[in-house]
Formats: sequence, structure tokens, C-alpha cells
Amino acid sequence: MFRWVERLLCLKANIPKIAGRSARRNTVSQLDTSLAIATRGLTKRYGRVVGIQELDLEVRQGELFGFLGPNGAGKSTTIQLLMGFLRPTRGSARVLGKDPWSQGTQVRGEIGFVQDSPALYENLTGAELLDYLGRLQGKAPSRRNEVLERLDLSQRDLARPIRGYSRGMRQKVALTQALQHDPALLILDEPTEGLDPLVQQALFTLLRDLHERGRTIFMSSHILSDVERLCDRVGIVRAGRLVALEHVESLRRKQVRRMSVTLAGDSADPFTGVAGVLRAERNGAAWRLHVQGDVNPLLKLLATLPVEDLVYEPAHLEDAFLEFYTDSAATQTRRSQ
Repeated sequence: MFRWVERLLCLKANIPKIAGRSARRNTVSQLDTSLAIATRGLTKRYGRVVGIQELDLEVRQGELFGFLGPNGAGKSTTIQLLMGFLRPTRGSARVLGKDPWSQGTQVRGEIGFVQDSPALYENLTGAELLDYLGRLQGKAPSRRNEVLERLDLSQRDLARPIRGYSRGMRQKVALTQALQHDPALLILDEPTEGLDPLVQQALFTLLRDLHERGRTIFMSSHILSDVERLCDRVGIVRAGRLVALEHVESLRRKQVRRMSVTLAGDSADPFTGVAGVLRAERNGAAWRLHVQGDVNPLLKLLATLPVEDLVYEPAHLEDAFLEFYTDSAATQTRRSQ
């Protein structure tokens, strides 16, 4: 049965038909080869169904990039295009300076890859699978022992056939094969799937360490807290289209935050017209404020008021995510009317 581990480093490069090669090469040549990942107008359609459409994306060398979206948004299609497993309908891509379709073998040789719900050879032991993939990779598994220790995968575990592994153990093996040869670029599709909280924390620490060593990490997830903890920048996809591409902190700063303030006495509304306060709602002595942008004018005002209690909720990436999805859905609805 054809498995993703063989697709990862297939020995035969995927060469496009001669008739379409020159046009694609001209497009790809315009991309900045100093970037780890770059796409222009990248599109994949399955008949009438859109997998991803007109994707323009740049991921810098050494960046920890989060690719967000719910299931079916186009994340896995994008990753398969970047790995050279799918040929684009149109548009172009560069991964580590190479075309992943026409130069797939070279590209995959420099990448550590974890697929969503990876299929593994059931009859091999964990150790046999890692050895097999190491030989296929053609590079020494210089970091295998470190990764095994961090992910709490013992030699005793590796001596067992994979058919007896739990979902979490299978994910640990998949992560180990991706990391064991110390790749320049990691492409991870839902990497925390099946991992318990302690192993997730160990994985996050490992990825941060790799980031500090200058490795590039492209991480796809629908779990917002994972991306928020780790990533420098995020791209948000919806229905096959990129709807946001920003730094995590920038997204947080743009979000409307809630502040609850309780004032002593029965004063008039002191918040009307204060810069950054979008709306103020009163319930007796308690005020519910909707705040955006610079909070200093509000803080200066509060310093003059008889404040009994104050709660200022932190900005979360989840709010930005939901806002982009709500706005995009509303726009799409208006266009269809």
C-alpha cells in the first residue's frame, strides 16, 4: 500500500510536462529564493471544488509561522502543494529556493514533514521504521536520541510493532522521523494531534529550541492556543482563501478588549468621548467597556476615578480568528445576494 513516508522522499522527481514547463519556470523565477517558502497565485482545484485559491505567501528563513483555519479551509491542500505531492492548477511556489513539483526530490531531502493523521507500516517496529526512513532520507539521524527523550518514547516502546501503538505513540514516531535528521525546514500538519498535554509542552519546547537555532517551522493547526504560544506570524485561511497575514502581536493589538470597572458612588458616565473606548455599558456601579488601541488615555482617566475593582481581559488570537471568519462570511453573503 502506498504510504506517505514513501511519498516524502520518493526517488523519482515529479517532472511537469514539457509544454507547460517554460511558463511555470518564468513565474517561479520571479520569487525571492532567499525565503524559505514563497507562493504567487497558488491555486489548486478539484473539478469545481476549490482546495486553495490565489495564495500569495512568504515565510522567511528562521521564522516560526502558523497556518490557521478550520478543517476543510485549505491547509492540507497547501501543504501537499508545498511538498510537491500535488501539481498546482495555476500559480507557482518555491520551497528553499526550489520548485516543489519539478524539483521535488531535492526539496523533500531538506524538509522534515509530519502529515495530519500519518499512516505508518503496521508490521514494522518503531525502531525499524525510523531506521528505514533514515536510510531513505540519506542523512544521519543525528538528533534521534534527543527527540526520543524529549517526547518520552523509550527503546522498549520502539521495539514493539507499530500496529500496537496508540494514536499518541504513532504521532511521536511521526514527529521523531521528521526531526531526527535536523532538517532546515519543518512542515507540520496538526503536529499536536493525539498528544497528551505533557508531551505537547515538550514538543513546544523542542520547536522553540529549533527556532532559536535558526530552523524554519511552518505549522498548520486549527488549535489557536498552540499557534498563539509558538508563532511569530500567522496566516488565516477560509474556504480556500487567505483572509489574514499578520504578526500575532499585531492581531492582538487590533482586537477589541473588554474591561470591567466598578466605581464607588453614583457618578455620571465618565467614559464618553475617551480615546480608545468604543462602547461603555452600565449595570449599577459596574461598567463594561469595549476598548481598542492605545489604552493610556483610559488609564489616565481611571487614575482620577474612585475605582473599587478592575478586570482587563487579555487579547486572544481566538478573537481575531473569529472576527476574520465572521467578517469574511458576511462579505461572502452580501456578494451572493
